[in-house]
Amino acid sequence: MNAIWAIASMEFRRMFVSPLAWSILAVVLFILAWVFLLGLNEYLTLIQPQVAGMQDPPGISDMVVSALYLWAGFIMLAVMPLITMRQFAEERMNQTLPLLTSSPLSSTQIVLGKYLGVLGFVLLMVGLLSLMPLSLSIGTGLDWGKLAAAALGLALLLASFAAAGLFLSALARQPVIAAVTTFGLLLFLVVLYISGNSQGAGSEVFVYLSHFGHFLSFLDGMFDSSDLVYYLLFIGGFLILTIRKLDNDRLQG
Repeated sequence: MNAIWAIASMEFRRMFVSPLAWSILAVVLFILAWVFLLGLNEYLTLIQPQVAGMQDPPGISDMVVSALYLWAGFIMLAVMPLITMRQFAEERMNQTLPLLTSSPLSSTQIVLGKYLGVLGFVLLMVGLLSLMPLSLSIGTGLDWGKLAAAALGLALLLASFAAAGLFLSALARQPVIAAVTTFGLLLFLVVLYISGNSQGAGSEVFVYLSHFGHFLSFLDGMFDSSDLVYYLLFIGGFLILTIRKLDNDRLQG
C-alpha cells in the first residue's frame, strides 16, 4: 500500500511540475466561473421574478448549481484526455516504460498508483469548483442534498473518464494519440445517451451504457445505488484492462 501511495503522490506532483495542469485548472475554472456568474445573473434578473408567484418554484440550486456541474461535466470531457494521455504513452515514447515494468512493483501497484494520482487532480478540481456554489450560502438558502449529490456525481464522472483515459494511454505509443482516442470514446458515450433519448429511437440500454444518463440523476439530487454501481464497474473494468495490458508488456519484455 505504501508503494501505491508513493506512486500516486509522485504522479500528482509530476502533473504540477509542468505548466499543463496549472493551465488546465486556470482555464477551466475561469470558464466555469463565467458560466456561474452568467447563470446567477440570469436567475436573479429573469427567472426569479417569473417564478415568484408559483407554489413550488425551482430554487437557485436547481437553476444555477445543477447547470454549473453539468457544464463542468461537458468541459471536462474534452479536458480529461489531456490529463491522462501522459500516464503511460509518454513513458513508452520516452522509452522509460521498460524501467517501470522491470521494477519490483506489481502491475496492480503501478496502475493504482497512477490512477490515484490522476484522481487527486479530479478531487482538487471538484473541490475548487464547489467553492462557487458554496459562496451562495452566505446570502441564500442552498439545497445541501442536491449540492452534495451533484459534487459526488461529477467526481464519479471524472473518475470514470480517468480510468478510460489511463487504459487508452497504456495502449498508445504517443500522448496525442492517447488523448484523441480517449476523447473519441467519451464522445461516443455521449452520443449513446443522445441516441437513446432521440424521438422514436429510445433505448434504455443506450442510456444505461452512457455516462451522462447516470450523471444527470445526481444533478437532480437523486442518489441511486445503480448509478454508483455503474461507475464503480466502469472504473474497475478499465483498471483491470490496464493491469492486464501492463502484465502483457512485461511478458513481452
